[in-house]
Parts: sequence; C-alpha cells; structure tokens
Amino acid sequence: MKRVLTALLVLAMVTGFTFANGQGEDASKKASFRIGLVTDIGGIDDKSFNQGTWEGIVRFAKEIGLKEGEYKYLQSKAEADYIPNLATFADENLDLIVAPGFLFEKSMSEIADQYPKNKFLIIDSVVSKPNVASAVFAEHEGSFLVGVAAGLKAKADGKKIVGFLGGMQFPLIEKFQAGFEQGVKAVYPECTILVDYAGDFGAPDKGQAIAQKQFNAGAYIIFHAAGGTGNGMIKEAKERTVKGDVRWAIGVDKDQYADGIYDEANKKSAVLTSMMKRVDVAAHDVAKMTMEGKFPGGQTLVFSVANKGVGIPETNPNLSDDIVAKVKEYEAKIASGELKVSETPAK
Repeated sequence: MKRVLTALLVLAMVTGFTFANGQGEDASKKASFRIGLVTDIGGIDDKSFNQGTWEGIVRFAKEIGLKEGEYKYLQSKAEADYIPNLATFADENLDLIVAPGFLFEKSMSEIADQYPKNKFLIIDSVVSKPNVASAVFAEHEGSFLVGVAAGLKAKADGKKIVGFLGGMQFPLIEKFQAGFEQGVKAVYPECTILVDYAGDFGAPDKGQAIAQKQFNAGAYIIFHAAGGTGNGMIKEAKERTVKGDVRWAIGVDKDQYADGIYDEANKKSAVLTSMMKRVDVAAHDVAKMTMEGKFPGGQTLVFSVANKGVGIPETNPNLSDDIVAKVKEYEAKIASGELKVSETPAK
C-alpha cells in the first residue's frame, strides 16, 4: 500500500511539475513575444494610418500582457529612415516587425532579403517574400460608402459641390478618389467633385491650404485620404464651422469624429463620418497569428466591405437615419457582389 501511495505521490509531483512547466513555457512564450512598429513620415500620432495600426498593436499587447518595451515603435522623419528603422528592430530580433503604408514597399522588400529569418507585416501593399505577410484593403469600396453619405448630405442641404483631398497621387490613393466619386454620383449625379493632391502625407499646413481653396470654391464636404496632411483640412472645417460657415470633413483610416470636435461641451464635430480601414484589425490579427505559430508569410490578406475590413463607423452622430440606411443598403450590395466598384477614377 505504501508503495502504491508513494508511486501516486511521485506521479502527482511529476504531473504537477509537467503541467506547471507547460504553463510556464506558454506564459514564457507570451511574455517573450516582442513586436515593433515603424511609422511612415506621418508619425505615430497622425490620427490616421500610423495611429490606427499602433492601436491594434497596443490592444494585442494588453490582451496577452506584454510589458513596456516588448511592444514599441520607431518614427520615421523621412523615407531615408525606413530601412535603418526596420533594420534596428530586425537586429533586435523582434518576433514581428510592422510597417504601415505602401511607401514601405521597396524598403520592406530589401530588408526582408537582408533578414530572411525575421517576420514582417506590411500594411497597404504587397511584398511577395516568404517572411513577409501583406495586408491590403478594398479602399474603393469603403470610399464609395462615404461618397454616398457625402452626396446625400450635400443634396439634402441644397449644396452642389464636394471635394477630395489626396496625399500623394499613386494608384492606391486614387482608389479612394475613384470610390468616393462613384458613391457621390450614385446618389447625386449633378454634384461637382473637386480633386486635389498635396504631394505629402505629413503636412497639415498644405492640407489646410487646399481645404481653404476647395471651400472657397464652394465645396461643402471634403473627404481626405492624406494621413497627417488631412488633419489640416479637418482644422479648416472646424474653424469655418465655429464662425458660422458650416463645412464638413470626412475622415479616413480610423473614426476621426473626435478630431473634428469644436464644441467640447456638446461634443459637436465637423467630421461628418469616416472611411475606416481596419488597420488596427490587420495589425492585431497578424500579431496574434504570429504568436500562435501561424504567421501568414508570403500570403496577402484582403480586408474588404464583405469581411468588415472597410466601412463607416458604428455610430455617426452627424448622419441622419435615412442616410445611414441608404449607406447600409449600398454596403449590402457591395458585400454580396451585386455592385462592383471601380478602382480607377473616371477620366
């Protein structure tokens, strides 16, 4: 009997040790996971693309209990900083290195070859390397939806002109323009759409200057796809609205309603709605997959209207119920494939 009890005790101790050791390994795996974000020239607090990506990383970090220093970022002040910043994190052997923005395409391709054992995520572009996961978005689909909202709002208020402000004129940003134009025209064919490109994603002063130009030309609503440059447009819309000249901005990448608040007491905002690209979801999900040993290297993940990767915010205080209903109607048509949105602006 003593031998049996002794054997059971030893077995319990071994089992307990193994279980605890297994938990320790799992906890150690989570605790040792390190992730880094390299921003583009817009900076970490651009209230748009970089910030949205960082929010996804922070959410992931908090979910698994990462400590300060196990998730971090490096800000790029110029394109020349991209490769050195990516290399810095690669030399530190982080478990996942994230770069948001198509401007990283060339740099990411080069760095992936230099560090074949590291894992990278590029958002908004495709780099066909086995150690790079690519996340792209159907921007034209989400932009169509805010175009519907802009067209209906302008029509309801008796206005005839809206505008589009792009950062740099590349095919990717033209997808925003294309979708927006199609959305506006779908509900308000007579509406005129002004289009300007700033040639910069990190120049709020340029964004405000272009907004002044478009608003002076009669634009009632401006949709931007310009990163930090677009913040200048939102600022101009706020300043005019405070003076009684009501103008509207449409945000991008994340819900920018808070950025347009001009009346803190009543939380009134000059941001009509936003075209959300769930860059936070892309960063969060790929980080989680990587930690679980399922890194999607060499794959391209597409975030569209159908999988809620792009769209408008859940709450839109400045949109009437009938406008939201119409946007949802078009959203369903796009998701089902009934409506196809072109990626190319009309000539």
